[in-house]
Amino acid sequence: MKVQCGLCFHHCILSEGQTGLCRARANQGGIIVPLNYGKLTALALDPIEKKPLRRFHPGSLILSAGSFGCNLHCPFCQNAEIAAVGVNAHTQDCTPERLVQEALRLQREGNIGLAYTYNEPLVGYEYVRDCAGLVHRAGMVNVLVTNGTIEKTSWRALLPLIDAVNIDLKGFTESWYRKLGGDLETVKRSILLAAEYCHVEVTTLIVPGENDSEEEMRALSAWLASVSPEIPLHVSRFFPRYRMQDRPPTPVRTVYRLAEVARESLRYVYTGNC
Repeated sequence: MKVQCGLCFHHCILSEGQTGLCRARANQGGIIVPLNYGKLTALALDPIEKKPLRRFHPGSLILSAGSFGCNLHCPFCQNAEIAAVGVNAHTQDCTPERLVQEALRLQREGNIGLAYTYNEPLVGYEYVRDCAGLVHRAGMVNVLVTNGTIEKTSWRALLPLIDAVNIDLKGFTESWYRKLGGDLETVKRSILLAAEYCHVEVTTLIVPGENDSEEEMRALSAWLASVSPEIPLHVSRFFPRYRMQDRPPTPVRTVYRLAEVARESLRYVYTGNC
């Protein structure tokens, strides 16, 4: 029996045993099952600024967890070894209860909660939801680092459990998003909804020849300011990675120039990877 996954705009229709585009959700017995539930590929106590979040508990540390899978296929992915793979990824089992116990143990080292990151955490929606509920009951915070590619109903249901989010806004043209297997309007909607519930910061990676024009940055930052001029924007420098090693890193001057353009509309603009 075929079933449809409704988590993101891809709406994968899957036969029995088939896995979706994200490599993390499959049809098992007529039910969509998250194959990465409780399967961790990475776990580290990171500075909050590494997420990146600059205006949410600055100077603090947060336990950061990742699994496998992603519902985009960015050729420049920095974490392709976990994001672009499925069940063959090297993982360790970790229940939500065990992960939250570890977060609590690390409070004495400065940990403030849990960050869901490294791969695309929302393809493991159920695990994030279950962990986040336990984290709040333990009096800690939840941070989500995501591409924002999720349908409205699931996003609204999760957001009350999230304290801060960094959303990748990979550019401001549909053509660029189509190259990445994504949808610009979905990500814009996710930013709009998140701004109603929690602290939001946005990251844009500047890829030479793709999304590096002043016109595009001006449009992106003006739209973001229409949501709130207080939303921090991280303008980040591209380095050759994964399947996009055919071009040089973004010139530092380009990153600085586009950050200045963004400051025409936004109060907080930061440069990264420079």
